[in-house]
Formats: sequence, structure tokens, C-alpha cells
Amino acid sequence: MTTRAELTEKIVAHKTFNDIKWADVAAAVGQSKEWTTAALMGQISLTKEQIEKAGNAMGLNFSDEEIALLMTVPYRGSLPTAVPTDPLIYRLYEVVNVYGTTMKALIEEEFGDGIMSAIDFTMDISRTEDPKGDRVKIVLDGKFLPYKMY
Repeated sequence: MTTRAELTEKIVAHKTFNDIKWADVAAAVGQSKEWTTAALMGQISLTKEQIEKAGNAMGLNFSDEEIALLMTVPYRGSLPTAVPTDPLIYRLYEVVNVYGTTMKALIEEEFGDGIMSAIDFTMDISRTEDPKGDRVKIVLDGKFLPYKMY
């Protein structure tokens, strides 16, 4: 029996070996590159039609078992350790660790007591050219959800 982690490794290895771009797979699936990547990395479930489109775009024939795994609601936020060790993921963790309280204070000042949804949410990752070295631009756009009084 294949695990979801093994299927993710298979997808990523096939993508890498065949020099496939997530944006191309996303275009075939009809979703953003961020959403499609998250889904194929095991953080979002896909429909059978989306799986077929992704498989066709990647040249992958998913088994019935793999299709079922891709359609299953995942266990989200499944990083293996409390503090990530991958340097890129750690830097994002570091940003939240250093600036999280600032983000929280500014969001609460602007919106009140609540949270930013990670469900009603979009993300855009892009490159911005800069003479000192290109920059990574990450835009997180989540609906504000106020805490209710009851």
C-alpha cells in the first residue's frame, strides 16, 4: 500500500526528472500554481477530473489507489518537526517567529480581534527583479474572520 508521502515523492521525482513546471501543470488543471502545487504535495485534495488533468500534463498514469489518495482530505500542516530544518522553510518560520507578533498587532489594529483564514485564502509567489539580486515576493490573501462573542 502506497502512503501519501510516498506518492508525493513519486510526483516530485517525476516532475524533476522530466523538467516539468508547476505552472504548466496548474494551467492544465485550471487552478493557480500555488494551489496545484499544494494539492500535489499532499496538502489539498483534488477531484478525479483534476487528478486526470494533472496526470496528463505530467505524463503520469495514477493507479486507482493513488487517485484515491489524491482525493482524500489530507492531514494538513504535516511538517515532520516542530522547527523545520529545511533552510527555505526555516526562513519562513523565522519570518513568522520574528515578525509574527508585529503582523498580529497590525492585523488586529486594522480589523479587530480575529484571524486570517487559511481556508478562504489565496497565495501568489513571484519574482521581482532587483539590481542587488532578484527578490521573492509572497502575497498571502486571507479573509478576516472575527472572533464571536457569545
